[in-house]
Amino acid sequence: MEELEALYGTPSAPSLRKVARHITADYARIIEAAPFCALATVGPEGMDCSPRGDARGLVRIADETTLLMPDRRGNNRIDSLRNIIRDPRVALMFLIPGSGNALRINGQAHLTADAAMLESFAVEGARPRSVTVITVQEVYFQCARAIIRAGLWDAASQSRATGLPSPGQILAGMTAGEVGGEAYDREWPGRARTTMW
Repeated sequence: MEELEALYGTPSAPSLRKVARHITADYARIIEAAPFCALATVGPEGMDCSPRGDARGLVRIADETTLLMPDRRGNNRIDSLRNIIRDPRVALMFLIPGSGNALRINGQAHLTADAAMLESFAVEGARPRSVTVITVQEVYFQCARAIIRAGLWDAASQSRATGLPSPGQILAGMTAGEVGGEAYDREWPGRARTTMW
């Protein structure tokens, strides 16, 4: 540890003073604007980092130390949710398209399936099956260097996706053609439209 700290030196004052132990008014504005975050959890089998996205309100701020995140429809692996039940530690990183900064939150979480809570998050008549209740322990912004280096929001960077294997191709390769393939990719847009919520 001493060698590592000697290599990097002392963090600057802004790096330390940007950390809040609750959701400030400025941080609340960022959370409310974010349509995407990555949710990191840890459990006995290891770690998990899961994407979460919702342009209609990714999370709800219940109070200055509590966030509510509905679990929208996905692949039903529930890796993150299993981890939360066994180890409440969570970390989130929010991203807003066009913004150079990321917002990071560390805290502890638990799950609820309270009917009224689920109903409050219904979209097009579909309720989430659970809501993750996050107790915020620290919140801070991450400087823009990584996003700038990646060119994440630059239109020219969108060409990087050209030629990548599709989910259908990956599944077909992993299963010797038993699952996936062209039909999987062709049918995906229709499945997504009818199973989004």
